[in-house]
Amino acid sequence: MAHLQGQAVKQITEIVERYKNERTPLMMILSDIQKEYGYIPLEVQELVSDLTGIPVSEIYGVVTFYSFFSLTPKGKYVVGVCLGTACYVKGSQLILDKFSELLKIKPGETSEDGLFTLDVLRCVGACAIAPAVSINGKVYPQVQVSQVQGIIDEYRAKENK
Repeated sequence: MAHLQGQAVKQITEIVERYKNERTPLMMILSDIQKEYGYIPLEVQELVSDLTGIPVSEIYGVVTFYSFFSLTPKGKYVVGVCLGTACYVKGSQLILDKFSELLKIKPGETSEDGLFTLDVLRCVGACAIAPAVSINGKVYPQVQVSQVQGIIDEYRAKENK
């Protein structure tokens, strides 16, 4: 916990306090912390444990079980490639491979410049527009491998404005 700055400790304490009267507050606490900071490192889990009395092992188990929680910072743009059945059959693995090649990262990693995190999604509920890619909530329908460079360029261009 020594690595956390005073303001972060104060803010996390306020988040925990919001849910002090809840019977099972952990998911709500972790969700608010994830929204605020983008990830939940071990020192934050230790602080939450100290404030709630919930063992760090239980908190860590929750953080690592649910894919919407992260132990490491995510990029500004989170690229999610659906590998659900409909998307996979229509070539989404090739699309994932192309993103990985061009961004020089594997799924779960963040690019060196901090702009992109590559994630695998199991299903985005968009089977009719398979293969689908989601970037920060924007869904790209029927993505082809030949479009991947253009999609990356679109987001890089936003950074150069």
